Amino acid sequence: MSPVSDLSERYCYNPTLYWNPHVEEYFIKAYGADHFASISKALTHPCCYSCIRVNILKTTSNAVIEKLSMMLHETSNGNAMNGMNICEMEGDRNSDMGPIQENFTKEYTLHYNPKGHDKIATKSLEDLDLLDGCLKHDPVFKCHIPGLDYVVFVRGTGPHKVEYAYAPDQPSKEVIVSRKCAESVLRGAQVYVPGVLACSAHVEKGDAVAVSVAVEQPEPDGKWGIGITRGIVLHGLQTDPHFSQRKGLYIGQGTTMMPRAGIFRALEGVAIRMTSRVFDLPSFNDVLEGEIFLQNLPSIITAHVLDPQKGERILDMCAAPGGKTTAIAMLMKDDGEVVAVDRSHNKVQDIQNLAAEMGLKSIVAYKLDALKAVSRRNESNDINASKFVEDSPSLELLKSESNNTNNNNVLRKEICVNGKANLQKSITTANTKRSNQRTKNGPGKNQVGGGRVEKSKGFSPSSFDRVLLDAPCSALGLRPRLFAGEETLESLRNHARYQRRMFDQAVQLVQAGGVIVYSTCTINPGENEALVRYALDTYKFLSLAPQHPSVGGPGLIGSYNFSDGHVEEWLRPSEAELVQRFDPSLVDTIGFFIAKFNVGSKDA
Repeated sequence: MSPVSDLSERYCYNPTLYWNPHVEEYFIKAYGADHFASISKALTHPCCYSCIRVNILKTTSNAVIEKLSMMLHETSNGNAMNGMNICEMEGDRNSDMGPIQENFTKEYTLHYNPKGHDKIATKSLEDLDLLDGCLKHDPVFKCHIPGLDYVVFVRGTGPHKVEYAYAPDQPSKEVIVSRKCAESVLRGAQVYVPGVLACSAHVEKGDAVAVSVAVEQPEPDGKWGIGITRGIVLHGLQTDPHFSQRKGLYIGQGTTMMPRAGIFRALEGVAIRMTSRVFDLPSFNDVLEGEIFLQNLPSIITAHVLDPQKGERILDMCAAPGGKTTAIAMLMKDDGEVVAVDRSHNKVQDIQNLAAEMGLKSIVAYKLDALKAVSRRNESNDINASKFVEDSPSLELLKSESNNTNNNNVLRKEICVNGKANLQKSITTANTKRSNQRTKNGPGKNQVGGGRVEKSKGFSPSSFDRVLLDAPCSALGLRPRLFAGEETLESLRNHARYQRRMFDQAVQLVQAGGVIVYSTCTINPGENEALVRYALDTYKFLSLAPQHPSVGGPGLIGSYNFSDGHVEEWLRPSEAELVQRFDPSLVDTIGFFIAKFNVGSKDA
């Protein structure tokens, strides 16, 4: 094989998503082999557009479209724009579909099927004519789904064939980045210092380098690993033990912003500025702050499904980073109270900062573990609520997993939740936020210091009109995803147990006549349909409610028999039509799930 043809195979993007064999068998049972293969392929690619929620309390969709269009025009003319990286948006240059599924076409596809979910099929925007400007191929355009005219899309392009200048008489210059870094780069980010794992020798500032990703590979002992120690030298030869790992995992070409020695000595900063990408997607760092929020379409739809009304008291149980919280407050016209809780001090600060940035006064954020969201003032007043908890099947699991504490039997005092937090005290400066973003694609989590947040000991039963539980989950629907082998059947079942315990809390906190919306960003039916089955079987006063807008497909029907005898029940046909499942192989979004429950009389 000639060097040129060898490079054409290596310098391409055609990843394979590896799964735990037992998990793969489980998903094949749920979806079928061909369908699950399509889902796996779709997950390895980013959505071919960016979805923006416009803060309609400060501006309008038309104003945002005009501003973003102007920025794109200036960028295409070569003018630098601080914080915003937009590659060429004039179509799909050098597109090489190769083995990539036909779903990823020159113009990104977003499918909308509000009726007849059993007939969902992949169609183009031109067929559906649902988004303003799609026929004109405008790079920035308004969503045409009813009720979502405050959502704006920015078109991306890809996949592209990335040409790397190969000189036979010169050694190639390459960089390997971590998987998390690569997933960020595929969404439009630059390569930051913590994300670089390995680099060719003699790389200087300003050099053109090929950028690839190190993805965990199956090892003989059944475990997963990358076998790369940060700082190693890449030789670019077939004898290099990492040579084969890079085949089909090139994400683009970039220019080094510092020499090799600087990359591995520095603690932060941009290591490589990407110049050619497999997918050209916009990045919106520090762009139109307070006016727009970058958010996945299903998350925006979730807030709409909750249908918050002015003057209501609403709880967002796992609120960080605050996207759905602020969307709820915006839909309420900032009239009412949105209580946002998270167990992380830093994440509560993030919620406060975002609310302040967007000018929302109705949001009150607290540090609180959602598993302890219900408080009890005294036994006599809360005897019914206490019995309600004791009868919950998931509480038995909670007790069995908490042998070293008596926290579940301790009565907790109620705290006042009517005071408004002084959000202005938590506003971070643009410089601080930019500093935090410098390391966001590194291997570790950001540590945001300083600031003060209020702690909560929980809330009284039946004290909220509506509750949103966007539950912590396996996140197997997020895109792009380059590795999934860490999840096992047991870990998936543990996620589901955890979510049931949270749902028990949500049921207690919402009043009769209220609404609970449950959502996840995973394709795992055990965390989605099985949770709905648990909710309907356990709480007879709950019923599934229709959702508006209805964009996703129906839920999964059937069950799965585990080897230990446990049977996981999913949905019945009439129930499946009332939930929304966003399938990334059919709809160009992340994998997502939404269920809406009406709450009847709890005394019945």
